[in-house]
Amino acid sequence: MTFDAIGIAATGLTVDRHWMDAISDNIANINTIKPTSGPAFQARYVVAQEGAGTSGVYVAGAAYGSAAGILTNDPTNPLADAQGNVLRPDIDLGEQMSQLIMAQRSYEANANVVDRAKESYQAALQIGK
Repeated sequence: MTFDAIGIAATGLTVDRHWMDAISDNIANINTIKPTSGPAFQARYVVAQEGAGTSGVYVAGAAYGSAAGILTNDPTNPLADAQGNVLRPDIDLGEQMSQLIMAQRSYEANANVVDRAKESYQAALQIGK
């Protein structure tokens, strides 16, 4: 039972790490400018899925935001088209920061489960001495 708790929480830690990686990539590229002839930077979102039985959770894949982006007039930008337009990603910084806080809290909760399960296991070993 204790090992199941550690294993399940560890799978949660892995998903949380991938979640935070995707968010940090989105935030890092929030000001990425692209020419209008191609797609804008697409935000990446982690798709998590529960495993069978007590196998925990795993990353099932990724979903991507809109490639249309936000058309912005910036005629001084070297990537601007003939009308002076460029594409910015359609990423909301406030939403990304909220997601980052949730991912961090989830990571902390899963790490605490691992710590508590380890302490319980060690206590059980001390009883047997």
